[in-house]
Amino acid sequence: MAHLDPPAKATTLAPPMTWRTRLSIFAAGYLTDATRRADGTINRRLLAYLDPGVPPSAAPRNGVASLDVLIDPALPLRARLFHPAPASTTPLPVVVFFHGGGFAYLSASSPAYDAACRRIARHCGAAVLSVDYRRAPEHRFPAAYDDAFAALRFLDDPKKLPTAPPLDVSRCFLAGDSAGANIAHHVARRYSLCASSFATVRVRGLVAIQPFFGGQERTPAELRLDGAPIVSVPRCDWMWRAFLPPGADRTHEAAHAASPAAIPGVDSDAFPPAVVVVGGYDPLQDWQRRYCELLRSRGKEVQLLEYPDAIHAFYVFPEFAESKDLMLRIKDFVAAGTK
Repeated sequence: MAHLDPPAKATTLAPPMTWRTRLSIFAAGYLTDATRRADGTINRRLLAYLDPGVPPSAAPRNGVASLDVLIDPALPLRARLFHPAPASTTPLPVVVFFHGGGFAYLSASSPAYDAACRRIARHCGAAVLSVDYRRAPEHRFPAAYDDAFAALRFLDDPKKLPTAPPLDVSRCFLAGDSAGANIAHHVARRYSLCASSFATVRVRGLVAIQPFFGGQERTPAELRLDGAPIVSVPRCDWMWRAFLPPGADRTHEAAHAASPAAIPGVDSDAFPPAVVVVGGYDPLQDWQRRYCELLRSRGKEVQLLEYPDAIHAFYVFPEFAESKDLMLRIKDFVAAGTK
């Protein structure tokens, strides 16, 4: 889609939506706000009740089967592997996926992400490994990044991989939305710094859907769209406090992609081509455009997809036309990267 400059002033905070979608968005906000304690912790027991997760399914759902795999028994660290069914005899490319939730919420088994990963697997004809990384505030930076990178190391060990479906890890993609897109970027950095140490994994592309970056100042979009669905300034402030090391601010490399400490790896030839997705009703859009500009300034191949009528996390709502379009764009990106 063509680049569109953000409007000077928003007259509304969200596009037209059905009541069903509005209720889903309200429930997502309630899940976040109701489980957050005043002392900075999360009521995990209540959260487990509100977001119970769905089990994996060997029997196909919407043409996709899934199974849970153990990446690191010591933590324990798990992931959910999705694949088109019936299982292919031809090795499948692999999309390593990291869910959103501000580093603190949701999981690979959350209904919205289970369904989203099924759609990615079905549209792309690929296996999707959705990583159930440790969450803040119990596990701050760099725990989520360590877990995400461990998933790449897991894929690089053929002895640990399931025999069905067969996986072609030389055609590997990193993907995520919001905090998950932030994680995908930082894993791409880590991979790029030591790509030669991987025997078989080759990262061919990065899909960053509305990545969660930030800084100390409030951007025009954050001020203009505060109170928009899903993302608000107070929620983002809390999530950064929960994830960053104690005493750190948003000049930290995890939050600020242009921080000097965040550049190593980006300059490497091994850093993959990227697709960055921006929504016109997303308060984080200015940071996302700055992220694109950073990658381009470093000579990276970047495709910017802008959806002017999209809210944050729009793609987990399949009723949005933009969600359907994005799935097709991801399919084309993966197909181009596997040639």
